[in-house]
Amino acid sequence: MQVKQRAVLGQISDMDVRLLRVFKSVVECGGMAAAELELNIATSTISRHIKDLETRLGLTLCRRGRAGFALTPEGERIHAETLRLLAATDAFRASVDDIHQRMGGQLHLAVFDKTASNPEAHIAQAVALFRARAPEVALHLHVGTMSVIERGVMDGQFQLGIIPEHRRSDSLSYDELFGETMRLYCARPHALWQSEASKSAVPSWDDLRHYDFAGLGYHSPNMDLAHRQHLRRSATGYDQEAVATLILSGCFLGFLPEHYAVSFVQTGQMRAVQPDVLRYDCTFSTITRRSPTPSRATELLRACLVQAHNAAGVKL
Repeated sequence: MQVKQRAVLGQISDMDVRLLRVFKSVVECGGMAAAELELNIATSTISRHIKDLETRLGLTLCRRGRAGFALTPEGERIHAETLRLLAATDAFRASVDDIHQRMGGQLHLAVFDKTASNPEAHIAQAVALFRARAPEVALHLHVGTMSVIERGVMDGQFQLGIIPEHRRSDSLSYDELFGETMRLYCARPHALWQSEASKSAVPSWDDLRHYDFAGLGYHSPNMDLAHRQHLRRSATGYDQEAVATLILSGCFLGFLPEHYAVSFVQTGQMRAVQPDVLRYDCTFSTITRRSPTPSRATELLRACLVQAHNAAGVKL
């Protein structure tokens, strides 16, 4: 029986890296047609690049057709390795820039959900400081969950992250930036709406165990609190927008950042439940890898973030 021979990759060329970048964009956009604007090349050209990459690797990376775009199991593994390879490539370029005492290339900053409306967050001001000092650096801003940001920083996909602290990793460095107050909210259809309005009943943490709770579905201060207080999580959201939608259904209680919930409160859609008691506070910090040593551009952005949040003694 003749065994089908598969292509052997051998050395990775510049063309391979280019094809992998196309593949990465296609995955992130959810398909070839969707990646057309991102890559600024025709869908037919993208399709040819993906086919060339599959031939080069001897693997089928994705299924495309009437059923839509989907990665194969091999494609999922290649995508994960692609992220690591491209992160290492970007880190190498940043190191070369450091050697030449210049700042350029790409810098990826990942921020937790719904920070722009927090009056204590001065990320935009930090970006302006950084831009003035490193205009040649192309800054990419991402939004993600805590676990995605932590893993991305550890893997080198992101050079710097900003997350609410819940546990510290020995492989990361932290700088505290700003705080956030989380309060418990209910919507007009909920049973607690009228009792909270009339103050006829004052719910406690123990009372909350009798109500359905909507919480975040990943390790976070929100999840830690839900476990600690034995709250009955009957629905799960994976960002603040999702939790807000579940609260607005009137079926669930849930915690939201006070600065984010204010628009719902002002329009009469939500009300804070026992806001002085049923609350918790978060501290947001930068995270960077301890090893390898962050690039000069990464350290500059970190310093700009600290300076913008009024930390004393930071010299740029």
